[in-house]
Amino acid sequence: MSSLLETKGLTVTFGGLNANDNVDIEVEKGSFVGLIGPNGAGKTTFIDAITGFVPTSAGSADFNGHDLNDLKPHERAQLGLVRTFQSLELFEDLSVRDNLLVAAHPTTWYTLALDVFRLRQSNKEIEERIDWALEVAGLTGLEEELPTDLPHGQRKLVGVARALAAQPNLVLLDEPAAGLDTAESNALGAHLRGLLNHDVTVFLIDHDMGLVLSVCDFIYVMDFGKIIASGTPEEVRSNPEVIAAYLGEEAGEVQAKSAEELRGMSDTAGE
Repeated sequence: MSSLLETKGLTVTFGGLNANDNVDIEVEKGSFVGLIGPNGAGKTTFIDAITGFVPTSAGSADFNGHDLNDLKPHERAQLGLVRTFQSLELFEDLSVRDNLLVAAHPTTWYTLALDVFRLRQSNKEIEERIDWALEVAGLTGLEEELPTDLPHGQRKLVGVARALAAQPNLVLLDEPAAGLDTAESNALGAHLRGLLNHDVTVFLIDHDMGLVLSVCDFIYVMDFGKIIASGTPEEVRSNPEVIAAYLGEEAGEVQAKSAEELRGMSDTAGE
């Protein structure tokens, strides 16, 4: 597989504090990659940086062969780099389908004039794209519902479907499981994993370790703006630094000591 998104030394500074500090991340085409970390670790800032919503102070970001550093957010989206937001930002007075229709229309310099005079018209290609996004997100049959009439889990899926309606090469999902209970989170994870069957590469950002470990192929762990670990779900799950970041330094030390004792017992048994 080839690299679709790659950052090298990406740094974001706010008032002398590095919210992201020399972050190196690579997302291969066709993969499902996760970024986890405690609240305040810098995960959303990282997404904001690569999608152009906050400036970077150092480092580089490359998407599908394009240098992102000088591109505006809408230009990055036009390349196929699309994101969701922690807050749903749905149009509550529009149907689910119309919410997707807003995202599916390409933005141009004359978009505002079309909106003012209500001249925008749908077309077959956009309608098919919306139907596809609804199907992939498991929302077929709910297209005429208002978001306010849907349970929270399905509202989250509307946000995902709206991002998919733009037909991205890579979708960045920012805390999609926030506010969901365990059953809703598991259902969401199943839908998200299915995106790989539709040629959509997924980069999932969440602090819900259970969700990320269950759906991702490869995971990065961030704490205090730095990448402290990376690897497969199995490698991340047993990493003492990860455990310390989530449960405290003492828990990480206990985990590391237990792992060493187990290895010692295994070595002794093999002698």
